[in-house]
Amino acid sequence: MKKFIIQKNDAGQRLDKFVLKAALGLSPSLMYKYIRKKAIKVNGKRAEISYRLCERDVVEMYINDDFFSEKKNSFLDIGYDPKLDIIFEDENLMLIDKKPGVLVHEDAFEKRDTLINQVLLYLYKKGEYDPEGETSFVPSLCNRLDKNTGGIVIVAKNAKSQRLLYDIVKHRKVVKKYLALVHGIFNKKSDILTAFLTKRPSGNIVDVTDIETEGSRKIITKYNVLREGKELSLLEIELVTGRTHQIRAHMAHVGHPVVGDCKYGYSRDNKIMPFRHQALYATSLEFVIDDPENELYYLNGRIFSVKEVYFSKFIEK
Repeated sequence: MKKFIIQKNDAGQRLDKFVLKAALGLSPSLMYKYIRKKAIKVNGKRAEISYRLCERDVVEMYINDDFFSEKKNSFLDIGYDPKLDIIFEDENLMLIDKKPGVLVHEDAFEKRDTLINQVLLYLYKKGEYDPEGETSFVPSLCNRLDKNTGGIVIVAKNAKSQRLLYDIVKHRKVVKKYLALVHGIFNKKSDILTAFLTKRPSGNIVDVTDIETEGSRKIITKYNVLREGKELSLLEIELVTGRTHQIRAHMAHVGHPVVGDCKYGYSRDNKIMPFRHQALYATSLEFVIDDPENELYYLNGRIFSVKEVYFSKFIEK
C-alpha cells in the first residue's frame, strides 16, 4: 500500500491523472478497475475518477508495489553548475535564452545534458524544487525549440502556473518573433505567406505545399526584411500558426532557406558560412492575456527580448 498526502502542486488535479503519474506502471484500464473496487481511495472513501484533489487530501493505493517506479533524477548527474541565461524570473515562471546546440529534452542519444535538466538542477540548488517532496509535479518547459535553434523558452515553476502557461501557449496568447538569416533577396520586403504543411510518417521532416492535401495543416508566416546583403536577407518573422519546423520549411518552400539549415537548406552554400548552427533565433515574446482574473495577467502587454543574436550583424547596416 502507498499513501500520498496531496501537496500544493498536486492539488487541483483529477484523481485519475494523479494516479497515472504516481503509479507509472499502471494502465488506465486497470486504474479504473481499482478505483471502482475501492483499491484506490481518497480520505478513506471511494472517489470518482473526476474528483479534483484538494491540498492535504490523503490518497491510498492498495495495489502492487511493482506499479511504482523509483524517480530517476538524472538532473543530479549533470556534473556541472547550470549555465542558464535567464531573461526573467519570478515565483511562477522563468524565461530562458536557450543557446543553439542545446537539447530542450532528452532524446535517444542524450539523456543528461539537456535544458530541462539544467533548469531542474538550478531550481533544486535554489531550494525551489525538491523531487522527494513532489508526487507528480515537475517544473516544465511550456514551449519547444529545435536543438539548433536559439531563443526564449518559457519555464513553469509550479503546477498552477504550468496549467495557465500551457493554456496561454495553446491559445496563442503569446506573440513570438524570430530573427532569421536566409538565402536570397526578396522582391516583396514584407508579406504574409500562406501554405500547407504535412508531417512525414518518419524522419522528423515536413513537406510544404501551396494547396491543401490529405493530412496537411494550414500555416501562416509573416516576415519583414530588416537588411539585405550579397545574396542574403535578415528577416524578422512572426508565426501566426505554430507548426513543426514551420519557419525553416516555409522559407525553403518559397526559395529562401535558412542559412545553416542542413535539413531544408542548401548544403553546398551552408558549408562556406561561418555558423555552426542554423541562423534562426526566437528573439522576443509578448504576453497577450485578456482575462484580468488570470493569475498571470500581470504579464499582459510585457515584451521580453534576448540581449544578442550571434548572426544579427553578419549583414552590415
